[in-house]
Parts: sequence; structure tokens; C-alpha cells
Amino acid sequence: MSKSSDNKIPENLPELDTDAPTLPEGWLQVLSMDMDAKGVARKPDGKVVFIDGALTGEIVSANTHRKKNNWEAASLTEIHRESSQRVTPGCPNFGLHEGACGGCKMQHLHVGAQVAIKQRVLEDNLWHLSKVKPETMLRPIEGPAWGYRDRSRLSVRYVIKKSKVLVGFHERKSRYVADMETCKILPPHVDAMLMPLRALVGSMDARETLPQIEVACGEHVTAMLLRHLEPLSVADLERLRAFGAEHNVQWWLQPKGPDTVHRMEEGGTQLSYSLPEFGITMPFKPTDFTQVNPQINRVLVGRSLRLLDAQKHERVIDWFCGLGNFTLPIATMAGEVLGIEGSDTLVQRSHENYAANNAVRAEGEKLAPTTFVARNLFNMTPAMLIADGNADKWLVDPPREGAFALSQALADIHQIRTGAKQVGVATEEQPDLLPALPEGQESWEFPKRIVYVSCNPATLARDAGLLVHQAGYRCVMAGVVNMFPHTAHVESMAVFERI
Repeated sequence: MSKSSDNKIPENLPELDTDAPTLPEGWLQVLSMDMDAKGVARKPDGKVVFIDGALTGEIVSANTHRKKNNWEAASLTEIHRESSQRVTPGCPNFGLHEGACGGCKMQHLHVGAQVAIKQRVLEDNLWHLSKVKPETMLRPIEGPAWGYRDRSRLSVRYVIKKSKVLVGFHERKSRYVADMETCKILPPHVDAMLMPLRALVGSMDARETLPQIEVACGEHVTAMLLRHLEPLSVADLERLRAFGAEHNVQWWLQPKGPDTVHRMEEGGTQLSYSLPEFGITMPFKPTDFTQVNPQINRVLVGRSLRLLDAQKHERVIDWFCGLGNFTLPIATMAGEVLGIEGSDTLVQRSHENYAANNAVRAEGEKLAPTTFVARNLFNMTPAMLIADGNADKWLVDPPREGAFALSQALADIHQIRTGAKQVGVATEEQPDLLPALPEGQESWEFPKRIVYVSCNPATLARDAGLLVHQAGYRCVMAGVVNMFPHTAHVESMAVFERI
């Protein structure tokens, strides 16, 4: 499967059944769905059509709005045979109509079928991009389909001509803010605040210069980060205080760049989430990266650590460790942990979270010795990898760009040691020569297991290709994580073991 927005035809798209009854002119049979949740059909001449709103197995009519040599983009106009997996969308803002919200793309499809499509996306990416086939497909991780999104970035727009405030997500394929009075993927208490937020912004002196509100829900308080382009008046600050007191909202303000973010009022409840299975509490700020779906995050961390199976005598490295979402739970199981992250600020926050959690644990339940370091993980080399020392196991949780440099460094060490590639100074005549491994590298050992958590199946597939075909690993397991129900976003995980 491939994204139609990338203008790429799915490699595994079925051919038209030549023995099937001929459809009336203009009707199309939907053969599959692509990564962007569009139905994929073929015209009688074989040309591929990507259809917004159509589902696999349906017979539809569609209106073409874009044409290329070998594909067309179209929107659904009529369903002649409906899929058994089609459901009534749970949100009034969903649809193909003008002004529809662009936040969700799959609400018309049963949530179980959404997960099946995402699993197929993962399998197709692994095979078609890297010729990797997991030995076992894990059962998908699923959770609540509604009210799950504890993190969101809401656009704010005061429409002068209508004297009306809009608060929500953008319209489909548009820079305009959708006129939404409710949003069913937000937690119920945040959903209930959308209209009061409109009224609040509409009452403020600065209503024309408030472009955005970021929402971050902790377990005991909800934080709202207000971006404002001009200083707030005393009256506006008082309006925010009154709203915060009424709705249990902790206001944060951002007058300029990210480094200007600050609490409006000091004190009060700390924003945090917990991982009860490991006895861990994670304080965070509204600007920090945390998973948007706390229920799924708990299950994901639990499964990842069971698959990692760290033992008290083992050293584990957590790559792209962030605030320590995986690092601190690993420290309840392993003998020693190293967390590596690209941001100095996050490394400092990880240190603080580790110390705070360790301080409240009983003497016999202290966390394993854990070190955090900052490093550019998109510029890894074999020498840097070896300098970090031996680790029995790795956990890798990169951003959408994946962990290419890390995987390539691992592959280069394997290629040099097996003699598949030679060392030396690369030249035009011999571009494949690799720098020699550092002195003492003979004692460095490959991790025997890697658990890779991914938010992009394409970069996971790319890195899996390196690990399997060039670094001496086998892909023993893989599966999807439905972190974002009703969207086309695919979160996944894979487990690699040393051959």
C-alpha cells in the first residue's frame, strides 16, 4: 500500500476480474484502500482511481477532480453497493462536505477494519520496501476509539465579518478552521470546553491575535498553552484566571518562540501521567513530547518491556529516550540503563524524572543505575556506537524520520567484521570503503535483541531492511498499535534478534 498523495500506485493492487459482470458506465468497484484512507479502483482501461470516502468492496460512482497519466483522484458521489464495514461516523464534523473537519479520515469505517488496514500497511511496507517478513505478527494493540486524544493543538480564529470565534482543527485540505462545536476524539471534558473556549476568546481584548491553544491533559489537571501575538491586558489575564478556576485548567502562555513558554500562575497541581504497572509517575510540560493516547501508551510500554525481557544482570540502551517513557520502566527490570536523546533539555528532564521516581521507591525497589546523555542520533557512526559500550538489549523509539544512522552504523560494523565490506578511505573508484573500527572494538558485542517502536511504517521498513539484510538480525515479530483511531496514522513495533 502507498499513499496516493505521493502519486504512487499500490504494488499489490488486484487486477480487475475479467469474468465479473460488466458494471454500468461510470461505476467503479473499489479493490482496496491506500495509506491515506482512500478507496482504490481501476477503470476498464486499467487506470487507477483514488476515491475519497470509498471503502474496499463497494461499487461506487465518483467525481474526478485531478488527472495524471496513470492515475486519477476523485471524490465519492454515490454508493451502489455498500461495504458491510461502513458505519455511521461518530462526529458531525466528519465527511466530504465543504467545511468538514480534516482531523479524521476513517470514521466511516468500522474500527476493527481500520486496524486490519493498518496491519496490512505495516506488512506491505516491510515486504515491498525491504523484503522483510516477520516470523510472527503480533496481535494489534487497541484501546478506546473515542475520547482518547489527551494532546491536541487547536487552531483559533476570530472571524471579523461574522464576529465569531472558531476553535478546533483545520478543514479538509484547507487552511481554514472548521466550525466545530464538538469533537468526539477529545476527552469528554475537553470536548465540553470547545464552546466555552469560543466564548472566552470572543470576550478577550486580544481575540484577533490568539492563533492557537495547545491542550495537554494530565491525570489530575488539564493544561492549556495559549499562543498570543500581543501582550495580554490585565482584564484578559483575569478572564483566563476565571476560566481556569471554573474548568480546572492550568494556563500556560507563549508570547513569542518556544523558549518563552511559562506558567501563568506559579504553584498548583503538576502536570503528569503514570505507568502503574511499573510504579512510575512522569511529570511533563505542555511543550514536551508525550504520547497523545495515555491508555495505549500504558499497554505499549508494558508489551515492549515484556518483549525486551530485560534481566537484572543486563545493560540496556534506550535510544531516542525523550523524558524516559521507556527508560524508567526499563530501570525497574534491568541491571544498568543508558538513555540517549538528541535534546539537552530533555536529557535534563529525564535526570529529574529519574531522581524524583527513585526518591519515593522503597529501598529494595530502587531503579537500576541509569545515565542519560545528549547526542545527535541522526549522525551516528560505528565508532560512536562502540564508544557507548556493550548492551545486551536495545529499545529504539525514533521520530518519523526513523533510526537510519543508528541502523546503518550497526550494519557497517557487521559488514566489516564479516569481510563483506573493506576498510579504507573512500574514493570515487572505491566509494564503498568504510573507516576502520576503533582500537579495542574486538570486545564490543552486538545487542542480542532490539525492540523498535515506530510511528512511520516506511522508515521502520527501511531500517528493518538494514538490520535483517546487512546487520545480522532476524525480524521475529511485528505488529500495529492503534494509537490514533479514525486516522490513517500507523504506529507499530517490531522485534529483532541476533542470528
